[in-house]
Amino acid sequence: MAKDKKKPLILQAVEMTGIADKGLCVGRHEEGRVVFVEHAAPGDIADVRVYKRTQGYYLASPVVFHRYSSDRVAPFCTHFGVCGGCKWQHLSYEAQLRHKTQVVLDAMQRIGKVEVGEWLPILGAGSDTFYRNKLEFTFSNKRWLTVEELEEGLQKDADVLGFHRPGAFDKAIDIEKCWLQPDPSNDLRNGMKAIALAQGLSFFDLKNQHGLLRTLMLRITTLGEVMALVSFGESQPKKIKTFLDEVMRQFPQITTLCYCINTKSNDTIYDLDIVVHHGKGYVEELLGEVLFRIGPKSFFQTNTVQATRLYDIVVEFAQLQGHENVYDLYTGIGSIALYVARRCRQVVGIEEIAAAIDDARENAELNGIENAKFYAGDVRHMLTPEFAQQHGCPDLLITDPPRAGMHPDVVRMLLQLESPRIVYVSCNPSTQARDLLLLSEKYEVVKVRPVDMFPHTHHIESVALLQLKINVTLPNT
Repeated sequence: MAKDKKKPLILQAVEMTGIADKGLCVGRHEEGRVVFVEHAAPGDIADVRVYKRTQGYYLASPVVFHRYSSDRVAPFCTHFGVCGGCKWQHLSYEAQLRHKTQVVLDAMQRIGKVEVGEWLPILGAGSDTFYRNKLEFTFSNKRWLTVEELEEGLQKDADVLGFHRPGAFDKAIDIEKCWLQPDPSNDLRNGMKAIALAQGLSFFDLKNQHGLLRTLMLRITTLGEVMALVSFGESQPKKIKTFLDEVMRQFPQITTLCYCINTKSNDTIYDLDIVVHHGKGYVEELLGEVLFRIGPKSFFQTNTVQATRLYDIVVEFAQLQGHENVYDLYTGIGSIALYVARRCRQVVGIEEIAAAIDDARENAELNGIENAKFYAGDVRHMLTPEFAQQHGCPDLLITDPPRAGMHPDVVRMLLQLESPRIVYVSCNPSTQARDLLLLSEKYEVVKVRPVDMFPHTHHIESVALLQLKINVTLPNT
């Protein structure tokens, strides 16, 4: 006899009190158990269906709303709630900034347990739509369907070009209009799909690993340059050339058109050869006065306008006078290092990814910047007393680590170096706060400013200025 399925647990009238990790709302059940709820807003009261139970908390989704939050607005994208991208479109932008500020404040108080000398207001984005310079799309022969579409009898076997829905690795959502990237992004994506269908080309089957068209990456710069990179799952030169020639015929505004052949089980392109079908093989972008040459594999800030404003905050916090020796840890392609290079005597960047360091050196040469040195290697292993002896102790240390924050060995080395000032740029306030707590042995937090790089998402940047405590002995004194 088949076992009865466990009835779903419905929690009644849960009030959403705030924002938690990954943009989920947090509420508390009458039993005292914490409930994390998707597709909700702080201030909502709703009955929620629990879809995952743990010893400490529930994960749930709304079933019936009893009260809507006063911060709610109508989402402007028809794909909202389906593609999984802009999860906060149902919140006013003012509310988003308020909640993101609270995330940083909570991290500093609860995790960092450090006193902040001055809290500066969050820097909101100048535009909350069409702000990304890079997007990646998936060609798929399997369309992800909503419950309503399944009930209508629509079939999942359909060629689509769009985004993967979280948790549905082998299917993609067919995107008609995306509000993240400026023109001609939507025209290019829809046009390439139409060309592929007209030529009878196969879209990739991720589960069975076959099909010609696999992924599409678009880069669109503020200088008006457009790069398209198409990844093909099979090597069929005639079909590839015919497809790309037609793309260029219909979209001459593409300044660089590249492609690669990817027969691997994953979509990464960094270990693949890139073929330039048309153009110079790169696009150019400006951050402040620094010109960057960006190739198909380059790592680059995806919000150009807001990245410039973020770096201006770094410059403001750095208080450079022109004589300083600066270290830039986790430098990437050297974007911050090159941004501050003309304001200091020397800047030294360290980055684990060798290809990014190649880009940093190329862009330094492109801009005639001769006082920047870049080294490839893990910061944990590169930043040593011997390194500091070779390059001089830093007067200013800038660090912009990945979401995991800095390794404890790096923190210990920073305490040993005793740089008079540290500017800590973070994309994860929790790990930033953890590191600031460790650094509080010798440093005080002078000021903090949150920066919103990605409107309608839970992501938030935080910039902190640290100053060596007065009673700490400075190096070489």
